[in-house]
Amino acid sequence: MNLRKGNQPQMVKSRQVSRSRGLDLARVLLVDDDLTSRLTLQTVLEAGGYRVDAAASAAEAVEKLDDQEYELVLSDLRMESPEAGLKVLAHARMMDYKPATALITTYHNSRTRGSSRSAAGTMLIEPEDLPGLLSRVADLISERATRRVERELRHATSCQ
Repeated sequence: MNLRKGNQPQMVKSRQVSRSRGLDLARVLLVDDDLTSRLTLQTVLEAGGYRVDAAASAAEAVEKLDDQEYELVLSDLRMESPEAGLKVLAHARMMDYKPATALITTYHNSRTRGSSRSAAGTMLIEPEDLPGLLSRVADLISERATRRVERELRHATSCQ
């Protein structure tokens, strides 16, 4: 790959072309009170091709959810309170646009290994597995898009 002045890598060129054509990147809300974790995950998600808004608290996340539409909300479980992340996801699920939701947590016990669903249907993702994280984020956004299309089709057929 030639990186002399004036020559950009092909990946950068293609990213610029897609943005100039008006293609929207999936928007993710990342909620984590730990600055280092938040910045690391934000960098990884942006490198993976997502537009990322970050919030440092549940209150800030709720404001962003009310002001902007997201395809996915990723929240740390334990922030200003032990269940702050669950409150963020509960608020997200009440939004009309129905974003996909997941918890990102470094809290480990015998029941939360890898990527799994809890009894409440909340996805738990361990950020240490970065390739797995990006794969799971893509899966969640895809599942949300499928559910949205199915809802729209049901609505369209019921109106006929």
